[in-house]
Amino acid sequence: MKPRTPLTVLVVDDEQRSLETLRRTLEEDFTVLTASSAEEGEAIMAREFVHIVLSDQRMPGMQGVEFLRRVRSLWPDTVRLILSGYTDAEDIIAGINQAGIWQYLLKPWHPEQLLLTLKSAADLWRLQQDNQRLSLELRDSPEQLVQRVASRRGKVRARSGFDRLARAADSPLCEICELAQRIAGHELSVLVTGESGTGKELLARAIHNASERAERPFVVENCGALPDTLLEAELFGHKRGAFTGAHEDRIGLFQQADGGTLFLDEIGDTSPAFQVKLLRALQEGEVRPVGSPRTVPVDVRIIAATNRDLEADVASGRFRRDLYYRIAGIGLHMPSLRERPQDIPLIVGGLFKESALAGRRFSDAAMKALLAYGWPGNVRELQNEVMRALALSDSDVLELAALSAGVRGARLRGEAQAPTYDPAGATLKELLDQVEAQVIVAALGRHKGNKTRVAEELGLTRVGLRMKLARLGLDEGSP
Repeated sequence: MKPRTPLTVLVVDDEQRSLETLRRTLEEDFTVLTASSAEEGEAIMAREFVHIVLSDQRMPGMQGVEFLRRVRSLWPDTVRLILSGYTDAEDIIAGINQAGIWQYLLKPWHPEQLLLTLKSAADLWRLQQDNQRLSLELRDSPEQLVQRVASRRGKVRARSGFDRLARAADSPLCEICELAQRIAGHELSVLVTGESGTGKELLARAIHNASERAERPFVVENCGALPDTLLEAELFGHKRGAFTGAHEDRIGLFQQADGGTLFLDEIGDTSPAFQVKLLRALQEGEVRPVGSPRTVPVDVRIIAATNRDLEADVASGRFRRDLYYRIAGIGLHMPSLRERPQDIPLIVGGLFKESALAGRRFSDAAMKALLAYGWPGNVRELQNEVMRALALSDSDVLELAALSAGVRGARLRGEAQAPTYDPAGATLKELLDQVEAQVIVAALGRHKGNKTRVAEELGLTRVGLRMKLARLGLDEGSP
């Protein structure tokens, strides 16, 4: 498969050191142009074809939002992002409304996260071009286009189905996916819990694509990323003039998801005041855009997610009990990666295939280090580690040296080390069994031998837990 031609990114920042750091971070994946002012950036765009613009907000002369507003007017296809060390709500609102900013990034930024965001922006630009081509084809051959769109939708659903959640035959994730598949076709609200990075959004997408709403939108909102006022406007929409910076009417995400699914991530981070408004929208099946005297009926399925213990928050009064029961029609708990180490080789293999490097692999020593590490960031951290190793090694076999120091030194860090044994000389099967035994023994200790609670924590049935205890040679009577 012929590699894609890298897209061009224009970075605008008045601080030279920041400009140079951004250039070094992006230049391996993009053609990077730099400008130290908005005026210089506009001059570059007048003579170069730029796909993505990443601009600082506060600069001498023209500010970032004003610059991107001009970019939107002159080069509307360019994907626009802003980078700022300030969280002024008016700047954010103006950026969204006037400049059509796709992402508002905050300083200090993390290189890997920034790179992932820019890669997503590149995907967005390519999708926009595909959409324009499809629109032109629709004029000439609507039947053929309908077939093509249906085919693409099918491929998207296949890529976002339960198979996307890589898991071994004995993984605790199997039972979660089986339950999710059974309830996907029912109009139940779903609450997905689990640590950050465990794949809660992937599970939500799989549920949507297995439901009768699959042909309708799947819309995502991170409830913990915005203050109440902006979150309300984002979800419910707003009318022009409703607040400072509201220069035009805006349709909220509830309306955008009408007929489909709305995924509310980090719902546990919302304030009690906002929870009241959200509860009313869910109970009544209608939303009132900010500044509007009228309500708008909506038909959405809610899938919510949180890394918090919502039951404890309900008990303490931090989270409304009535809202909890409204969103938790059924609860699904995503196990952490350290609770399913047998899935790590499969996840790694899937990442190699996605990067078009299916012929590469980790050495036995490197794989053992991956299995021994505790992965506090879960699958997201593992993905970053694999991408880092691929970038640092040119050989087909990735050795231990390609891994970060934290992962290489997992066995030397005491409590941070998930297994406490020395894996030297063990086969991969033996290593997985040892890691699994460590996880189960630790859970038995935490719950004082209560196997019902251990099974619930690990996402197993009591029968499944007994089978694992027998297979691993663990004494059922031991704590």
